Amino acid sequence: MFKRILNRRTLIYLMIFMFIMSSLVLPALAAGDVAGAIENTWNAAKTQIKSVVNNVIFPMIDLILAVIFFAKLGTAYFDYRKHGQFELAAPAILFACLIFTLTAPLYVWQILA
Repeated sequence: MFKRILNRRTLIYLMIFMFIMSSLVLPALAAGDVAGAIENTWNAAKTQIKSVVNNVIFPMIDLILAVIFFAKLGTAYFDYRKHGQFELAAPAILFACLIFTLTAPLYVWQILA
């Protein structure tokens, strides 16, 4: 089976293809101070990014986690009523994530800035 796939013609075509691909590759070099440009862009847009993240992104994540937490708490309660065993791991993890994202705006900007 491999003799049919890797015959001489296939190897020649593969070598030609690899030669053409290696001759068309161009190095990507940055001209100038890339780190400085990134820092300047971050400093210019920092206040806008902070306000959008604090007023839109974090509340949206909090809302989604709260809905999922209460839905999981409800399903855990119904499972408790059905089987007599309360599964606490998933609601506890969701509650910890909710607390983490509720308090994230207090410390996330000290980490990033």
